Amino acid sequence: MRTLRLALAQTNTTVGGLESNTSKVLEYIEKAKALHADIVAFPEMTITGYPPEDLLFKTSFLKANISKLEEISKASQGITVIVGFVDVEAGIYNAAAILRDGQLLGKYHKVHLPNYGVFDEKRYFKTGSEYPIFVINNVNIGINICEDIWYPDGPAYRQASSGAEVIVNINASPYHIGKRDERENMLVKRSRENQVYIAYVNLIGGQDELVFDGASTIFDYEGKLLARASQMREDLVLADLDLDALTTYRINNTIHRKEDKEMPRLVYTSPSNNLTKKPAIYTRIEKPLDELAEIYAALVTGTKDYVHKNGFEKVIIGLSGGIDSSLTAAIAVDALGSENVLGVAMPSKYSSDGSITDSRDLSDNLGIGLSIIPIEQAVNAMTDSLSNVFHNTKIGVAEENLQARIRGNLLMAISNKFGWLVLTTGNKSETAVGYTTLYGDMAGGFAAIKDVPKTLVYKLTSYRNANGVPSNVIPVNVIDKKPSAELRANQTDQDTLPPYDILDSILEAYVENELSYAEIINMGFDSDVVYKIINLVDRNEYKRRQAAPGVKITPLAFGRDRRLPIVNQYNQF
Repeated sequence: MRTLRLALAQTNTTVGGLESNTSKVLEYIEKAKALHADIVAFPEMTITGYPPEDLLFKTSFLKANISKLEEISKASQGITVIVGFVDVEAGIYNAAAILRDGQLLGKYHKVHLPNYGVFDEKRYFKTGSEYPIFVINNVNIGINICEDIWYPDGPAYRQASSGAEVIVNINASPYHIGKRDERENMLVKRSRENQVYIAYVNLIGGQDELVFDGASTIFDYEGKLLARASQMREDLVLADLDLDALTTYRINNTIHRKEDKEMPRLVYTSPSNNLTKKPAIYTRIEKPLDELAEIYAALVTGTKDYVHKNGFEKVIIGLSGGIDSSLTAAIAVDALGSENVLGVAMPSKYSSDGSITDSRDLSDNLGIGLSIIPIEQAVNAMTDSLSNVFHNTKIGVAEENLQARIRGNLLMAISNKFGWLVLTTGNKSETAVGYTTLYGDMAGGFAAIKDVPKTLVYKLTSYRNANGVPSNVIPVNVIDKKPSAELRANQTDQDTLPPYDILDSILEAYVENELSYAEIINMGFDSDVVYKIINLVDRNEYKRRQAAPGVKITPLAFGRDRRLPIVNQYNQF
């Protein structure tokens, strides 16, 4: 039988961490060797981490990445290694290296460079133009990178038309809700269209706002799933591919391929592995997480990696007794451990008794420390200092926001004193309409739930209570009470905003789906409410530009995805 044992190593890399990334590659090469893999494939730009952004303009960075590739090459004795790196060849390329027995068999340069949403690859890379096939263990293998596999007439089609039996696609594909299903549906089509095995290896871990979820897969030539790795954690998944079965299938199921005779067909050959009988392996198909579990895992992963990769150990969170800060605290504990999370309650004269008792109950349930710092004395001092300037004016938003800014100052002072990172607690709904205080509750280093709409906050809170360890950590009163900033007497969010189910639906239509005012009204929403919300979103771009980075979980997040000018006089009304 003609078989190929293929291993996919989904690793958690760090941008710029060339030494640690390379060490991880070497570790997983040895694991793959121990399982008698013929090939082990690693994610896109494994050596440099993804996305390296303007580090790519540093000559020293590029040289160091090539040096690490040479180090990995030396470890490829007895196994073929496919690894992502940055190639420097009359320009720079997003590339895959194919290594065997200490030799570079060849390279592949990414052809389709994404330049939308979070991607900006045309800023850095030249476009590849060749579609090489590598003969490894007597198997024709086409290698391409991430975006390349999404095009029906792209590199996979060209490589299959030139005889490829297996396509290995290396990826750094960022997570958003529903992305895994999108990928797998596409891969089923691609494998069936081209009658090839497709192996898709994906990065995992957090990098700034992005989270990579892994879930690497192998599909056969009929679109049948053979293997799936775990989500949100490092993993090594293997499968034995039966090439004789593929040959028989192709004979019995011919498809018309229009071959491009002008297309370069570069063929590299590696030595065959003479081991005819290998120990059996267990090929896993991991069950995917359900939607809420997947989202929660992404938030935990993104928070954990942002904190640790930036060299922090502990975080502090302003606890208000509300649902947003409670969910943020639960995420932080699950990411970092209770010993590395401190809650700070900062009551004012407008704080309800429940805001303190709920914060205490939450802290006890999570096993975190809680400091209580009343702010009334500081509020009075600030008000006195401003009394001449504010003379003969009505008390309003400025006085309300003083409280939030004092709280922000206190949290940042503790951060400055002890070197702990402040996690902000604002959600996407608030961020969208500016229902936040600049230099107040927006002050901090990372925003764990920045891309989580308020309605989803409630769902995730219920999920965490039902599924976490320990369970039911977020008090029922936190979930049941009316949301309030507690900056004035008897205040609730709905004094200013429509109910969150209506608000989130309008925001999804305007922000995520980019519908116009007229189109949203045609969906049945009140015209005055839609007008108000659109104006709030457009008017608060300046605030969002100054917000802390946070985990991206939706298809279109503020920041990297949605980049609008602050000075903007376009009016659609």
